[in-house]
Amino acid sequence: MDITIHTSFLPHDDPEESLAFYRDVLGFEVRSDVGQGKMRWITVGPVGQPSTSILLAPPVADPGVTEDERRTIAEMMAKGTYGWILLATRDLDGTFGQVRAGGAEVVQEPTEQPYGIRDCAFRDPAGNLVRIQELR
Repeated sequence: MDITIHTSFLPHDDPEESLAFYRDVLGFEVRSDVGQGKMRWITVGPVGQPSTSILLAPPVADPGVTEDERRTIAEMMAKGTYGWILLATRDLDGTFGQVRAGGAEVVQEPTEQPYGIRDCAFRDPAGNLVRIQELR
């Protein structure tokens, strides 16, 4: 079997802020941007890796989502417990410095974890947790 990860989903509540974070702060390229207003689906991904993408999407666009579910999703996004992603870099300190300089909310500075991984963490504009591991 030959299976790859093609696209992961993260919610956004402000497409312009999310676009600025993923494009301008993380340096991802924009692959598509469809829809209008807050109902936009934006696909971004790392330069030079066209087969791996993140779809930034409105979290409550599905007409089957109830009002209670919409409130729960909004509350979870506000707390930063709804979506997260794990990225990797060979230069964790340099990447951390650039992302922090870009104005991202720092959750954790570069730290050697007891389980053998060195990583850091930020929140994107929608509250999603963005962890970045150091490749060794």
